Amino acid sequence: MGSPDFAVPTLVALKEAGHQIVCVYSQPAKPAGRGKALRATPVHSWAQAEGIEVRTPASLKSVEAQEAFASLKADAAIVVAYGLILPKAILEAPRLGCFNLHGSLLPRWRGAAPMQRAIEAGDAETGVQVMAMEVGLDTGGIYATARTPIAPDETTGSLHDRLALLGARLMVETLPQIAHGGLKCVPQAEVGITYAAKIDRAETRIDWTKPSEILDRAIRAFSPYPGAWCVLPDGARAKILLSRVEDGHGSAGTTLDDRLLIACGQGALRVLVVQREGKGVVPADVFLHGHWIPKDSRFG
Repeated sequence: MGSPDFAVPTLVALKEAGHQIVCVYSQPAKPAGRGKALRATPVHSWAQAEGIEVRTPASLKSVEAQEAFASLKADAAIVVAYGLILPKAILEAPRLGCFNLHGSLLPRWRGAAPMQRAIEAGDAETGVQVMAMEVGLDTGGIYATARTPIAPDETTGSLHDRLALLGARLMVETLPQIAHGGLKCVPQAEVGITYAAKIDRAETRIDWTKPSEILDRAIRAFSPYPGAWCVLPDGARAKILLSRVEDGHGSAGTTLDDRLLIACGQGALRVLVVQREGKGVVPADVFLHGHWIPKDSRFG
């Protein structure tokens, strides 16, 4: 049970390890692109190409949906970024239970955006965990953990890719141990609980009056999607997808040189990767070839 790119490596790994995938559940196809044609999720597309049955219910709350799921007589349900709440009847249907791959070190960052919030908060490390699923939000016990440091220049994009592969390996290693009863499920700690709220579009605008370190973490947390954005001196919008903290001081939002060093409330940020609205993602030096921005220009 999964939907986005993050879930595909686990599905691939389970199949390659010899598990019989009796069915794949994924979010319904959604309009995408300029033509707004319906586009299946990455998990749906991969499973379909492999000849695996795919189901895309909008909800699992109905008796019919729950009976259809139970009729699979699955040993286990593996859940990775599925996007639907699993009612108690679904959780209890598989023989062994439902197991979630979560992208944080629980109980820190329960919820929808654990990778983004870990980077935004300046966490030194994160990881993936295989957890038992229960009715509460990411409250189940932990079967296995794999940790990884968060690099100073880490973006959600780079962390996403590493955790997806790390999680796939962890799930394949852990599932047989669960099946054979050789792995203990450890309850989560009752202290240190934090919630990773879904990214709100309103919080992605860059506020240059904040300290440069805070802004750098937010830029990396929102890169590549949805992207931290600002208003260029010419009035156009642009996303800043990578930056670096540097020394410098001046009026917040003002360029301190002609190479995109921008003053913040404290310190300064060097813009490294940028995307002007309607254009592609480019390094800052390439961007400046077509959009020269001199010293003392103002960003909004």
